[in-house]
Amino acid sequence: MEKVDSVNKLLEGSFKANWDYPALSNYQGITLYYRDVARKIEKLHILYELCGLEKGDKISICSKNQANWGVAFLSAITYGAVAVPILHEFKPGNIHHIVNHSESRILFVEDSIWEQLSGAEMPGLDAVINISDFSIYESSAKKILEARERLNELFGKKFPRNFGPEQVSYFEDTPEDLAVINYTSGTTGFSKGVMLPYRSIMGNLLFAKDVLPQLNNSCNVVSMLPVAHMYGMMFEFLYEMSAGVHVHFLTRIPSPKIIMDAFDIIKPDIIISVPLIIEKIYKKKLQPLINKTPVRVMLNLPIIEKQIEKKIRKELIKTFGGKFIEIIIGGAAFNREAEAFFRRIGFPYTVGYVMTECGPIISYAPWSNTKLYSCGRVVRGMNIKIDSSDPQNTPGEILVKGDNVMIGYYKNPEATNAVFTEDGWMRTGDMGVIDGDGFLYIKGRSKSMILGSNGQNIYPEEIESILNNMPYVVESLIIEDKGSLVALVYPDFESAEKDGYSEDMLRAKMEENRAEANADLPNYCKIASIEIFPEEFEKTPKRSIKRFLYQR
Repeated sequence: MEKVDSVNKLLEGSFKANWDYPALSNYQGITLYYRDVARKIEKLHILYELCGLEKGDKISICSKNQANWGVAFLSAITYGAVAVPILHEFKPGNIHHIVNHSESRILFVEDSIWEQLSGAEMPGLDAVINISDFSIYESSAKKILEARERLNELFGKKFPRNFGPEQVSYFEDTPEDLAVINYTSGTTGFSKGVMLPYRSIMGNLLFAKDVLPQLNNSCNVVSMLPVAHMYGMMFEFLYEMSAGVHVHFLTRIPSPKIIMDAFDIIKPDIIISVPLIIEKIYKKKLQPLINKTPVRVMLNLPIIEKQIEKKIRKELIKTFGGKFIEIIIGGAAFNREAEAFFRRIGFPYTVGYVMTECGPIISYAPWSNTKLYSCGRVVRGMNIKIDSSDPQNTPGEILVKGDNVMIGYYKNPEATNAVFTEDGWMRTGDMGVIDGDGFLYIKGRSKSMILGSNGQNIYPEEIESILNNMPYVVESLIIEDKGSLVALVYPDFESAEKDGYSEDMLRAKMEENRAEANADLPNYCKIASIEIFPEEFEKTPKRSIKRFLYQR
């Protein structure tokens, strides 16, 4: 990556250098080359100008992952507008709230979402644009409708000879200019618009270039995380656009089968994931094999053990396409048993520490130079400290400071003041320790930490990690109820039914799981009871359980 101070000028350089290479594809659908994306961006810029859109105005984007999502996002920031990505899973009322709260003037949206929305509920919008073909759903200004009808004509007048790389010229941002407002939730009571300046975007791009310098216009990436969330946006899309990489959007729900099929066809050069996806593959493909008695025996025989591990590693790498540099996992706690097994067989994965407020990267280490259960070391441009008298042994809140950190929460000075210390450190809300080599270990959320009856700190995530490896447990949640620890468990009903388990038998199995888990737990954090939960727990965009919904 050449030395450029402006994110948009960096993107401009990439478009010019990679003009005839594929840029954005819908998996098993259309492909846009860098020249196609540049042309579409330019047409949208013409529309923005006719709308009277000014630098710093907000543009909301709400759709599932797709090539035109990338076009809309890039058209916003390269114009000098502020992009407001909205998760398409949000309910209509939440979307109305975010559009209004962000003071967006334009909304890009897909058919299935627009059918549930009301333009009257978003009176500040100048135009609602269909993201599939950039037609106008609704507009308060006649000139916008007229301009859309004449857009090809207007484009031809602006570029009468041709439109080539030399015509590409984007807004030159400065480090403190606002680039993105990313809402952490849709609901009025919990939504906070994270204001990320260009220095945060650039810090993340420079980090990615340090880590993945080999990515170029011969490389492919599968985008399976929501690009409306910073983790997916930055490392499955925006860095790739700056490096000339071909991004393939999974345009449907990323089930393990769809993901595996896509990996087999596309053979990605880097894989960005959240733990849930990797854990599902581990539980469905590897755990049943590992738990077979002959395999368990062989894994304990010194010579045969290495041969079995080598074979499992080879098959697992093939499952992920066979070509990737490494899998970078972030966004939530990783299952400890799965992590340990992957490390044991030498599988090329690593765990990083990310959060929206840092756009998102905080710490990382390559798979070949990291430590089990750690989240790597602090990345360049960032600083970490642990709010503890003994940071190596006693967990304390993780505080961060540096280039990647947000400006604050949009129109929410109270929340902004609450998250920053007087000397400028940002409170992450996560608890952790740092060892003597600088490796960070997450111990849990400070808000989820439970204070035991004798004053001990109990981290629910550590107990859940044990339970989640028990038979027929899909996921679990530890809560406190009247001074006791209760495990809410969502079982694998499908597998249990296949194995002939009745409801009573499944309940008895969960009690066996509780007894087995308690055997490994200290007295102060033993599980008093298990309650079977009938459905999957509600998740955040990062696929973390929304704990606050289940507290008593």
